[in-house]
Amino acid sequence: MTLNVLQRSVALAAVALLAAVAALALSRETNGSDSRPGEASPVTVAETGWYTALAGSRGAPRDAERTTCQRVLTNRSLGVTHPVLPCGVKVYIAYGGTEVLTEVIDSHLKRQGRQFELTEALAQRLGIDGTQQIRWRFARS
Repeated sequence: MTLNVLQRSVALAAVALLAAVAALALSRETNGSDSRPGEASPVTVAETGWYTALAGSRGAPRDAERTTCQRVLTNRSLGVTHPVLPCGVKVYIAYGGTEVLTEVIDSHLKRQGRQFELTEALAQRLGIDGTQQIRWRFARS
């Protein structure tokens, strides 16, 4: 296991732990008589499995552009860039009425202010222009 893969795995584990702690803290059951002011309501993400994030196209690939996941990009490549998720992780990306199963193909974002970058072909398939809020979830194996 390379140091880069180990670092990403540790970061992913930390994000998962943080999400679990947050979900537990927010999902305390409340009812009319026990309700306290300021107590949080359950998180809806846990119910649907969908998360939201900002995403945009990474632009057209350069000639023989290789990603950090050792993929060579073409104009037809479908995939996403995410700085923490490991290479090859399958995710669904949804925007508007379109949902596409894809995978993480890179870990180096080209622009700040986004959680995901999409290949140009994927952005076109979803109808994304500029930076937009998308929905995403892990694909079940």
